[in-house]
Amino acid sequence: MRVLVTGATGQVGSEVASLFHRLGHDVVAPGRAGLDLMRPAEVEQRVRLLGPDWIINCAAYTQVDRAESEPEQAFTVNRDSPAALARAAAACNARLLHISTDFIFDGRQTRPYREDDAPGPLGVYGQSKREGELALQEILPHAMLLRTAGVYGVHGHNCVKTMLRLAGEGRPLRVVDDQTGSPTWARDIAGAIAGLLQADAAGVYHYSNAGSVTWCGFAAAILEEAVRTGFDIQTRTVEPITTADYPTPARRPAYSVLDTARIRAELGLVIPAWRDSLVNMLGELHTCETS
Repeated sequence: MRVLVTGATGQVGSEVASLFHRLGHDVVAPGRAGLDLMRPAEVEQRVRLLGPDWIINCAAYTQVDRAESEPEQAFTVNRDSPAALARAAAACNARLLHISTDFIFDGRQTRPYREDDAPGPLGVYGQSKREGELALQEILPHAMLLRTAGVYGVHGHNCVKTMLRLAGEGRPLRVVDDQTGSPTWARDIAGAIAGLLQADAAGVYHYSNAGSVTWCGFAAAILEEAVRTGFDIQTRTVEPITTADYPTPARRPAYSVLDTARIRAELGLVIPAWRDSLVNMLGELHTCETS
């Protein structure tokens, strides 16, 4: 199969491109110069010329706070370009999988969010992602939407690497302890994507690593496991703070855990616990940095 992966230099996209290459597919992974999602009309034309069998859209505008002051850019990348990909997929008779986010929910629930729970994004980023879902579904009803959360990986910028850098410099760490989610390794997401495409699935699915934790708890786990892995960690403690202590331009959901029952049942997945995946990611990152 010819597989087009957008955002292939990012956290999820790099893992997806690598996995599908190992699976023997013809992977096409153009960089921003080859497929600029700020230009949706050109995206549609370019994808039609490439003629893929599968399109995996890992690209997104993910700067949650900056989106509040750059709504046009966020909506262009997160809504208009997914719509362009859907039109191209329809023209090519290609399957399309689009990655979305837990930030389409408002975080007021106390149980994990199911696929059919009502969205209620709190900011521009979440709204742009939700409108991207709707635009894509209107054009291509059988597309796959995979919502995930708290993504980190060996590649790209993410909270795990930020914690390692700050702790390595001996900086004090203060992290919110009243927001709860499920940190998710990009490699595990790539595996779920492969499973969905191989199963010829359709519709909305939720995927995140198993379990939940506050972001302060996650930061503390990063430091603990980093020390065990062999990283040079100078700061060993994290001060818990409230959301009110750390105001940001964009509001975050207080609880954004996703219910993964559907994808587990349909694909027979055993989803790794978030801490187990963190340990595996840190081990690989340490090997990369010391080899």
